[in-house]
Amino acid sequence: MKTFKSIALLAVIMVMSCGKGASKQTANAKGFTAIETEIKSKFGDNAYYTELTISYNKSIGNSISVIATESPESLKMGEWYLTLDTWKQNSEITLEVPQGSKASEFMFQLDDNINLTQLGELVEKSSDLIKAESSSENPTLYMAYIKLPKNGDLSKTEYIVLLNSEDGENTYTFIYKLNDQLIQMDY
Repeated sequence: MKTFKSIALLAVIMVMSCGKGASKQTANAKGFTAIETEIKSKFGDNAYYTELTISYNKSIGNSISVIATESPESLKMGEWYLTLDTWKQNSEITLEVPQGSKASEFMFQLDDNINLTQLGELVEKSSDLIKAESSSENPTLYMAYIKLPKNGDLSKTEYIVLLNSEDGENTYTFIYKLNDQLIQMDY
C-alpha cells in the first residue's frame, strides 16, 4: 500500500510539473520564452540558426521551423520542424559562404541580442496596434520569424510579425528592428 501511494504521488507530481508543449503556447512574451526553451533543449544553448519561424494554425497550434547547426564551420545544417510537439528533420543543408567569410557571420544564436521573448513582446505590441487602429478586436498570430540580412550584417536583422484578423480576411504585417523600433506596418 505504501508503494502504491508513493507511485501515485510521483505520478501527480510529474503531471503537475509538465507545462504546455510548444504547440499550445500563447503568442506573447511568456509563450515565446517557453518556445525558446523548447528549441534550446533540442539544439543546445550554443546552436546557430539561419531560419527560425513560428506559425500558428487553429487546429494544430504552433508549429516551429528551424534551420540549425551546432557547428557552423562544418557548413552542414539541418532543417527541422516541430508540429504537435514532435520534432522531425526534413532535410540536410550544405551552406555556401563567400570566400574569406566565416559561416557563423551568416547565422544567429538565441541570446540577449536575438531572442524569442522579444519577438513575443512584438507580437503583443502588434496586436495592440491593430486593436487601436482597426475594427479587428482579436487578431491572431499567423507567423513570426527572424529575418537575417543576406550580407551577414547581424545588426540589420529584423523581427517580422504577421497577424490575421479575427475573420481571417486580413493579414497585418509588422517589421521591427532588433531594438523594437517599428520599421514598417502593412495592413
